[in-house]
Amino acid sequence: MLEVRTFLLLGVCISTVTHGALVISRDAMSQDSQSETKLLKGRVEVVSVKVNSKVAYRFAHTVMTSVAVNRANTSKEVSFSVDLPKTAFITNFTMEVEGKLYVGEVKEKRQAKKEYQAAVSRGQTAGLVKASGRKMEKFSVAVNIAANSQVTFTLTHEELLQRIKGKYELMTRVVPKQLIQKFEIVADIYEPQGIAYLDAHGTFVTNDLLPLVETTVTDTKAHVSFSPTMEQQRKCPDCDGTLLDGDFFIKYDVNRDQGIGDIKIVNGYFVHFFAPPDLPHVPKNVVFVIDISGSMSGTKMQQTREALLTILDELNEDDFFGIILFDHSISRMKTSLCKATEENVMAAKDFVRQIDSRGSTNINDAVLDAVNMLKHDIANNLLPERSLSMIILLTDGQPNSGRRIYEDSDAALQLQGFYSEVASPLLSEVYMHYPENAVDMLTKHHFKQLFNGSEIVVAGRLSENDLENFLVEVSAQGMEQDLTFKGQATTLDWNVLFPDEEYIFGDFIERLWAYLTIQQLLIKKDSGPAEEKANITAHALEMSLQYNFVTPLTSMVATMPQSDEAPEDTFIADKLTEVDGDPHFIIDVPKQNDSLCFNIDDEPGTIFNLVRDTLSGVVVNGQTVGDKKLEPGHKLNTYFGRFGIVHQKLRFKLEVTTEIITVLQDGTNTSLPWSSTQTLKTPSVDLDVTKDRSLTVSLKNSVKFIIILHRVWKKHPYHRDYLGFYTLDSHLLSPSVHGLLGQFYHDLHFEVEELHKGDTPDKPDATMRVKGSELSVTRGWQRDFRWDVKNGENVPCWFIHSNGTGLIDGDASDYKVSGIFKTS
Repeated sequence: MLEVRTFLLLGVCISTVTHGALVISRDAMSQDSQSETKLLKGRVEVVSVKVNSKVAYRFAHTVMTSVAVNRANTSKEVSFSVDLPKTAFITNFTMEVEGKLYVGEVKEKRQAKKEYQAAVSRGQTAGLVKASGRKMEKFSVAVNIAANSQVTFTLTHEELLQRIKGKYELMTRVVPKQLIQKFEIVADIYEPQGIAYLDAHGTFVTNDLLPLVETTVTDTKAHVSFSPTMEQQRKCPDCDGTLLDGDFFIKYDVNRDQGIGDIKIVNGYFVHFFAPPDLPHVPKNVVFVIDISGSMSGTKMQQTREALLTILDELNEDDFFGIILFDHSISRMKTSLCKATEENVMAAKDFVRQIDSRGSTNINDAVLDAVNMLKHDIANNLLPERSLSMIILLTDGQPNSGRRIYEDSDAALQLQGFYSEVASPLLSEVYMHYPENAVDMLTKHHFKQLFNGSEIVVAGRLSENDLENFLVEVSAQGMEQDLTFKGQATTLDWNVLFPDEEYIFGDFIERLWAYLTIQQLLIKKDSGPAEEKANITAHALEMSLQYNFVTPLTSMVATMPQSDEAPEDTFIADKLTEVDGDPHFIIDVPKQNDSLCFNIDDEPGTIFNLVRDTLSGVVVNGQTVGDKKLEPGHKLNTYFGRFGIVHQKLRFKLEVTTEIITVLQDGTNTSLPWSSTQTLKTPSVDLDVTKDRSLTVSLKNSVKFIIILHRVWKKHPYHRDYLGFYTLDSHLLSPSVHGLLGQFYHDLHFEVEELHKGDTPDKPDATMRVKGSELSVTRGWQRDFRWDVKNGENVPCWFIHSNGTGLIDGDASDYKVSGIFKTS
């Protein structure tokens, strides 16, 4: 068995805070991870904050309530902002303002967006709220409240707590930013297996606050509370600063036996937890594949070295390991994996200390080399027969899947923490078997491995409710032999199982099953076969709506009150941060698994030839537009705002602006608005418009172009709507194709060397040899919207300065043309 795990060293920083008609989504990301009730311009006082969690069978149901009072004589704005675990689903949001209750409703994302837009058109202020950080996602909303009145925010979310390194963790982020009259964290935990261990602590809890963390633990129940008074919250007797600034953790584990695990059936649904104790670990064969390309220079490389030195010390003596370094070339520490003896580990640590960054990136060949290395050693009986093989890839590239490690001061600890989760495999090829005629809608029940300190969870819906016995069998491969665990579960009466209602919340086992099913469907949607994607997506959406979960397929809509002092023009738009520079070009070089990029600076209104293929008759020109006005302290940004596409042989012309799409053929004009999704098919071309998103232009027996519409808030003081342009199937054009983009549609070779520190940290400079020129280049990122029209994807690239001089043929001015349909 072979497993590839990826570390992605990456930071993210996009945030949006708005208010009015609200859509709660799970899309964009924010590096800010603080939970706060933010007070704006006035005497608005937060009088109460309460976090109430109920946990039963690891399934947590958390209600966060905040009450704010406006003590001023005029209306004031207050915003409620809270961080949630990334694995949690929001299930409810209410806001009570001046005696009126506003309730959020989960809807399909496109429908939610329509309601959001409708609220704007009715003159209500509207906001699209979405953000997240490393482990948390931020929920925020703001509203105006009248003088001498109060608002109550209530947010509910649910999640299945994961067992990591032998513990379940319930975390609450605490950053109120002010003293709170009544602050309280309460958690009730019910685990019928018995609670073996529990600890509650906060990163901000001083010795004086420690006695306020109260825990009561019985055999199967635990109660935790933390409720400091205003005086106890103060940093000092005479100041208003608060000590409450950090994370509050509740960590626990349950009792376990050697058998089948814990299975419970309630109201036609079952859940099965499997993590047998005291199993010997299975030896592992691990190949560390380390990116040493230029983009890994500086902090990233230092953190990688630090983490590897620690990880090497944690290898077991019966483990085997190898190290592969890659940039544009690949090198091994040794030709085969070596046993983790003290001598070999010391030699590997010396090798790691010498690692430094250099050229470009070739991830694919490096991973294939690791696979071949493992296959060779297995085929030649150089590795233990019963062992688990894995590849751990450390890179700042963009893998399709894997654990993401954020470049931060603690990135080395993140790497070590992830490795410790997979350091001790106990079982492999774990199969969970249940009665076929009795179980319907089963969650994932085959697992490649079980690691020490983790847990397998399977849930299902029963097709028969009158089950006297429920036979279960688990088969797996252990260190020395194949193992089989057998047992049975019995249907239990709800009232007998849960005599104390404060420890339960509705049909929680059914909701646990739904939560787990949706999570797994979302993963399968992104990684499964393309032909199954539509059905999987539809199923996940149906369940998200049925169980009122905010998932990537749904949003929560809440229409909120508007006051005279907060009219429509108080909408807060997020400033463009990724693509509001001059027209940028991304050149993909697949044979070198890398990209080049460059900008073109010129006056607004300039028309450039992008593609010209005289043999096929295809021509594409683009015209730039500028900002509405110059933003103080910045240069004038330009964008593409108009494209002209010509197919001379088909007598076809297409003009695309941010306002309208116009087809000109055979003396007739056909207009298509961006405001609706539609398709136009002609003998020459197929046009597919995705409402307010993109236009796909498929020329008959030829190339395909994608034009992306980027909408900017219409009242933005500086920026305006603009267009992006991408090419698919460029190989269908002739070898003579040229233009600013067209010249790169065929093979391009370049070499990067002499890597050195640049003006910006983590953006090294280097020397590039390309097209007979020697250029100074910088490693950076550009946003590519081809595959993800909404959010785009960060693409690492080598940036060529001075309008692409030395990379493009001739000078940028050579590509200027006098008209949008100019063909020569």
